[in-house]
Amino acid sequence: MSTLEIKDLRVSVATDDGAKEILKGVDLTVRTGETHAIMGPNGSGKSTLAYAVAGHPKYQITGGSVTLDGEDLLSRTVDERARAGLFLAMQYPVEVPGVSMANFLRSAATAVRGEAPKLRTWVKEVKGAMSDLDIDPDFAERSVNEGFSGGEKKRHEVLQLALLKPKFAILDETDSGLDVDALRVVSEGVNRYREGADTGVLLITHYTRILQHIRPDAVHVFAGGRVVESGGPELADELERSGYVRFTGGKAEAAV
Repeated sequence: MSTLEIKDLRVSVATDDGAKEILKGVDLTVRTGETHAIMGPNGSGKSTLAYAVAGHPKYQITGGSVTLDGEDLLSRTVDERARAGLFLAMQYPVEVPGVSMANFLRSAATAVRGEAPKLRTWVKEVKGAMSDLDIDPDFAERSVNEGFSGGEKKRHEVLQLALLKPKFAILDETDSGLDVDALRVVSEGVNRYREGADTGVLLITHYTRILQHIRPDAVHVFAGGRVVESGGPELADELERSGYVRFTGGKAEAAV
């Protein structure tokens, strides 16, 4: 069993008026075999948590720690964190013109596995994963995310997840912009990842609709840059009925 542990994490971003603290002491522990959902209003710091843990340079760590199996992650580069077993599916996946999906995926697998996968078995592996996600095989020769729809980009993120098999996947609003069919396919892909390996998932979302397909073991409410309440799946049901008013006092949170 592996453990991703976040303790008293504090994160700031630079603004025209100076540093602004976004995360104000986040404590969270995710173990392999578990799925944790983080829910909260816009601007509560959910995406900041995802990008700070992954190592985005925009976010300055001002306190606390993040460890994977007891090893410090915050002192490592982005690629070192990925090789240690951390994966981030971005809310807005970026386009990489001139780099084919096929080359990108094999390069990523080589970096994570420590050696290039054998071509014959790799091609079979990729084709199988693409078929599971209803991705047209022709997409393998297209530039990464270039000209992709929102749903196609999210399927590509889950394709990476299926092939790289990280210890922990942070999914930042993977349901954003998906229609009903794409949500089902993407959710099934995440569930296959959960079932097929010793893995843990940290799922960030506004809405409960994806939780109808990916059942969490724990739900955490994020407000004001910290976890303000934790519970089981029933907490998500309460949020669906009542919203976030009792956690925010009816006030909208500032965008981050």
